[in-house]
Amino acid sequence: MKILIVDDDPKIVDFVKIGLGESGFKVDFAYDGKTGFKKLLTEKNDLLILDVMLPDTTGIQLCRKIKAIRPEFPVIMLTGLDATEDKLDGFEAGADDYLTKPFEFKELLARIKVLLKRSTGIFTETNKLNVGDLELDPEAKKVKRGSREIDLTAREFELLEFLMLNRDKVVSRKLIAQKVWGISFDTGTNTINVYITNLRKKVDEGYENKLIHTKIGMGYIMKTD
Repeated sequence: MKILIVDDDPKIVDFVKIGLGESGFKVDFAYDGKTGFKKLLTEKNDLLILDVMLPDTTGIQLCRKIKAIRPEFPVIMLTGLDATEDKLDGFEAGADDYLTKPFEFKELLARIKVLLKRSTGIFTETNKLNVGDLELDPEAKKVKRGSREIDLTAREFELLEFLMLNRDKVVSRKLIAQKVWGISFDTGTNTINVYITNLRKKVDEGYENKLIHTKIGMGYIMKTD
C-alpha cells in the first residue's frame, strides 16, 4: 500500500518515510500543498499524512479540498499545535485522525493500520493482505494459500501484492508495468503475460476457485468469485 506524506519539514518526512518503508509500505512525499494535491489527483495513494502548517497553504484548507473530491480518503493530520480548538478545526475539515508532534512512530503506524483496515477491508492487524484464502505478508515476504506456502520470486511477489491491493479492480498491463516494474513496456512485449502465467500456476493451479483472471483487451483482475 502507498502512503503520501505532505510536510515541509525534511526531518519529519525522512523519519516517517524510513519507518513506513521498514513496515512494508510504499511512500511518496511533497514539501508543499500544491505538489501534494497534484500527486493525490494524478497518482494512486491509499492514505495521506498531512502537516497543518505548509508554505503555500494550510493543511486544514488542503484537507477540505481533498475531502470535497474524495470524502472517503483517509487523512491523518500532524501538527505542533496541541490546542483543542486546533484539533477541532482539523476534524471539522474532514481529517480522520490527528497526531501532535513530537510523536512515537509506533503510534502513527497503529493509527495508519486502523484507518487502512477501515477504508480497504483488506489490511489486517498484522499488516497482511488477504484475498479469499490467499495471504500475503509484506514484512516477512511470505505467501500462502490455505496452509500451503507459495514460493515466489521478488518480482512475482511485487506483482501479486499489486493485484491484491487492487482486488476486484481491472488493472491494465500499462499500469502494472508502471507500478511494478517502474517503466513503460513496449506493447509488443510478453513479459507481463509470462509473469501472470507463472503466478497462476503457483497461486491457482489445483484450486477450483481461481483468483487471477484475464479481462481480454483490458488487463487483469484478482477476485474471489
